[in-house]
Amino acid sequence: MIERLIITADTPLLEAMRRIDEAGLEVALVCGPGRRLLSVITDGDLRRAILAGKPLSTPVNEIGNPRFTSLPPTATRADAVRLMLGRTFKCVPVVDDAGVVVDLHTLHGALREQHCASWAVIMAGGKGERLGELTQAIPKPMLPVGDRPILEHLVHLLVGHGVQRIFLSVGYLGQMIEDHFRDGTRFRCRIDYLREDVPLGTGGALSLIRETPTAPLLVMNGDLVTAVNLTRMLAFHQQGAHAATIALRDHVVKVPFGVVDTTAGRITALREKPMLSYAINAGIYAIEPRLLARIPGDRLYPITELFDDCLKRGESLGGYHLDETWNDIGLPEEYARVGAGSGGIR
Repeated sequence: MIERLIITADTPLLEAMRRIDEAGLEVALVCGPGRRLLSVITDGDLRRAILAGKPLSTPVNEIGNPRFTSLPPTATRADAVRLMLGRTFKCVPVVDDAGVVVDLHTLHGALREQHCASWAVIMAGGKGERLGELTQAIPKPMLPVGDRPILEHLVHLLVGHGVQRIFLSVGYLGQMIEDHFRDGTRFRCRIDYLREDVPLGTGGALSLIRETPTAPLLVMNGDLVTAVNLTRMLAFHQQGAHAATIALRDHVVKVPFGVVDTTAGRITALREKPMLSYAINAGIYAIEPRLLARIPGDRLYPITELFDDCLKRGESLGGYHLDETWNDIGLPEEYARVGAGSGGIR
């Protein structure tokens, strides 16, 4: 496929049009010697050139875009899918440190190869009251980070890891969410809605799923800005034969005072302003389908109650430590920090 897209800088517009039409990916790659990528030309670039009166013999180096988007060889297929979905690209070139084209990700191919049997549920029904005025007219998951809502970033993340069926649990201003995502076709997945007439909590909303999954169910809070590797997390869950797996994030607390350890009134140790590290619940879970039958559908039911029940039954709970970008949008200052940096999602 990639060879069909490569043209030289002196290729005339007419030949570039033919190449783009044959490949069906709406782009051609303008390369120099050794397949070094010089610019990218799109069908839109061609149309604009023709409308501007450029003759069809014009070499493409006059209209190609040298500020193209590409990915490094270290990028995963999931990274590529998220980028292509976010930018509505059909493909993206992979370029090494020397500027040489070494591969090409296509959206169609990546989605086909990345298929995941798991379904996912995103909890998007909360009011986000701690965010004050920010959520008076918009549900928290629809707050923008970069050029799209938090929730859209999460949908792209899931689709990037091959998840093709997603449930959105909606409540507060839920119609705004439904109007944006509809049936999911635009996002290359199927989206269904779990409508909470009364708040059911993170666990209780799962009782609204009327079908039984055949693979571990992914559950995520809808206010997360993260690049967690869900494929790796699911593999960890299944290899450990866990009833459920909780994604964990290291959180460090700096005590601003000197700490004194005592035993029976005697000082045993002094520690000056120690750093304490805790593993915190990151709000991302993998759950075996059989657990859904235990969830009551008539009351507020935090998902942690389900995990406590697993522990009481002697069932294994996995703790998956994630190292990727992770931010929980709970307070205005947290949203401001993440929004200013576009969340570090890509």
